[in-house]
Amino acid sequence: MLRILLADDHAVVRKGVKQILAEAFTQVTFGEAQNAHDLMGLVGSERWDIVVLDLNMPGGNGLEALKQIKSDRPLLPVLILSMFPEDQYAVRTLRAGAAGYLNKESAPEELVLAIRKILHGGEYISSSVADELVFYARNKDDQQLHKYLSDREYQVLCLIASGKEVKEISTELSLSAKTISTYRARLLEKMNMKTNAEITHYAIQNGLV
Repeated sequence: MLRILLADDHAVVRKGVKQILAEAFTQVTFGEAQNAHDLMGLVGSERWDIVVLDLNMPGGNGLEALKQIKSDRPLLPVLILSMFPEDQYAVRTLRAGAAGYLNKESAPEELVLAIRKILHGGEYISSSVADELVFYARNKDDQQLHKYLSDREYQVLCLIASGKEVKEISTELSLSAKTISTYRARLLEKMNMKTNAEITHYAIQNGLV
């Protein structure tokens, strides 16, 4: 029996993914998590063949959850299924141990193909992710400024650029306002900026929001 754990805060998304995979795999059972806490509880208490993980998770972001899963269960493959474009998070998630990255706009057949390949011990990347990896490898010494940010700094940058205040960001990431302010200060220093307006302008210019 194939056991798939779906982690997404939207019930309609989980239902759609279940329907697609139930038609593709004859013997399959699903677990569902709608936040990071539930996800880690299920990962720690039950056996799974693969985790399908959204990056935008209440109670802690999906990238941090991915790192925790790979720390606790290094052999458990994780497929990222996210609304974020590949050029924003694909390289970061693959470096953190993901077995594949798919945008939620991908065709159902591609989701099935990705899971089949991962279950057979491989990794799955779309052609656009492959292009991003090639670009990253060829231009490692000439990266855009945000490529030098840590995962958490990058996340704070994107949230600031989307118009959220420090208090809102601290609530969303389950961190103190002081910690968020520290990340903000670090990213401003790394990117040689001084204001949120500069952050927002940069993010828009580089297609991050």
